[in-house]
Amino acid sequence: MAAVAGVTGPTGPTGGAGTESGTPPVRVLIVDDDALVRAGLSMILGGLPDLLVVGEAADGGEVPAAVAAYAPDVVLMDIRMPRVDGLTATEALRAQPHPPEVLVLTTFDADEQVLRALRAGAAGFLLKDTPPANIVHAVRRVAAGEATLSPTVTRTLIDHVTAAAPALAGPDPRRERALRLLGGLSERERQVAVALGRGRTNAEIAGELFMSVATVKAYVSRLLTRLDLNNRVQVALLVHDADLV
Repeated sequence: MAAVAGVTGPTGPTGGAGTESGTPPVRVLIVDDDALVRAGLSMILGGLPDLLVVGEAADGGEVPAAVAAYAPDVVLMDIRMPRVDGLTATEALRAQPHPPEVLVLTTFDADEQVLRALRAGAAGFLLKDTPPANIVHAVRRVAAGEATLSPTVTRTLIDHVTAAAPALAGPDPRRERALRLLGGLSERERQVAVALGRGRTNAEIAGELFMSVATVKAYVSRLLTRLDLNNRVQVALLVHDADLV
């Protein structure tokens, strides 16, 4: 595979040609300034029939060329890089039409940078010491359109952003936006949104609101569409922006 503007294709075995059912493999782009990290991730994801590492990049500034060249389904994006960081790259990428999903890579599980990435539309994050099997599972989940944050992690992030939010004098644009968006929901949609803001699982929401789990899933999907959000964590952040929990 030819290199593109400093972006490299994978070296060595990096995945199969699809599943037995003929489904194409999930195409993965790895973005990290540490060559050892890139090599390790390529080894973890390589050799699996349903995953294919299509390329690597060493800086966020290389992401546009890499995405154009390799058309990944999922981008593993380091946050801290020396020239263009992963947050800037994620925001630019997710603003494009039909962007790939983004999983951010970090050494911290709850900081302002992770929250900024999630607000920008990242599907979740992975700690760099995540066990290999969990990395594979996370990539598969994101490719399937699911967030990779458990309710426990969601609650940790929400607690962090709530504690870190400064007291503002006068109108808060983020709160006003959140109230406006949530104000357009039906009462039932609003109840589900608030439950997500509390970090509840689908099963817990079903028990609290006397719904089936399937109905809860349908409401969550409807919320994402109506609020133009990517995942349930963004819904939770919106609810906290509105001071509803």
